Amino acid sequence: MNTNQRAIECLERNEYDEALRFFKNAVEESRDIQSLTNLAWIYLHEECDKETALKLIEEAIELNPTSHFPYNLLGEIYMEKEMWQLASDALLQSIIIQPSDEAHNNLAVANYHLGQLQEASDYFLLSSKRSDYAMYSHVKCLIELGRKEEAKNKLDTFSENDDEFVGTVEIAELFLELGYFEESVQWFEKGWQTYWKTPDWVSRYVYALFKINNPNRVRDIIKEVIQQKVVDIREAGEEVCNEEWTERENEEYIQQLLDEKNEYEIMYEQISSGYTPSMKYNTSMSTSCYLFGCKRHNHPEYKE
Repeated sequence: MNTNQRAIECLERNEYDEALRFFKNAVEESRDIQSLTNLAWIYLHEECDKETALKLIEEAIELNPTSHFPYNLLGEIYMEKEMWQLASDALLQSIIIQPSDEAHNNLAVANYHLGQLQEASDYFLLSSKRSDYAMYSHVKCLIELGRKEEAKNKLDTFSENDDEFVGTVEIAELFLELGYFEESVQWFEKGWQTYWKTPDWVSRYVYALFKINNPNRVRDIIKEVIQQKVVDIREAGEEVCNEEWTERENEEYIQQLLDEKNEYEIMYEQISSGYTPSMKYNTSMSTSCYLFGCKRHNHPEYKE
C-alpha cells in the first residue's frame, strides 16, 4: 500500500489528521501530478486554504496532466477567487481532456460573470438535468438574451416531481421575469408555507399580486411576515449567549430582524406606488471529488 492509498484509507475512516499527514508525505516523496492534486484538493475542501491549494495545483498543471481532475480543481479555485477568465481557461482545457457536468456548469458560471450570456446558456444546458438549478440558470440566461418564448416553453416543463427540482419560489421568480403574473403567483403560493421568508422574494410575490389586482392577499402576507418578525425579535432578545453565540452576534441578528421588519412595513406603499423589486439570482458552482485513488468514487490512481 503506497502513501496515497494510506491517506485515502485514513480519510475514509474519518481520521483526518492522519490523512493530511500522509497526503503531505506523498508530496514529499514525489511532487507529481497525483500527490500535488490530492493535497491541493484537501487544502481547498478541508482546510479552506485557497492560496496553498492554488500553489499546489499550479505546480501540478505545469507537469501537463492528461487527466481533467487538476484542471477542474484549478477552475474551482479561480471561481472562488472570482477570477472568471482564468477559471474559464482552465475549465475549457478540462473539457478538451474529458467533458464533465461539473466543468460544463462551472464554465457556464464563469461565462455568465464575464457577460457572455450565449455561452453561459449553452453550457448550463449541457450540464442540466430535468428541473434542476442548471436548467433554471439556462432559462434565466434565455430571458436575459430576450428569447422569452423559448424560455417560457422550457419553464413549462419544470416539475416538482423531478428528483432535482430547483424549487417553487425559483420558478415563480422566472415566471415573474417573463411577465406571467398568474403563473408566478401560483408558484409563489406553493412555496409560501415551506420557504424561509426574506424581503427579497416576498417583495417579488407582493409585486406579482399587485399585477393581478389582489391587494387583499398582499395585506395578508405582509401582516403575516411582520407578525413573524415580532416573534423572532422577542425570541432573539431572550436568547442565552455563550462562546458559540456571542452577545455581539445576537445584537447583529436582532438588528437584521429589525431591518427586515422595517422593509415589510413599507412594502405595501412602496410597491403600490410603482417600485419594481429586482430578481436576486446567484450562480452556483458545481464541485466533486477529484482525489486520485479514491475508492468511494472509483477513481484510479494517476497514470501517464
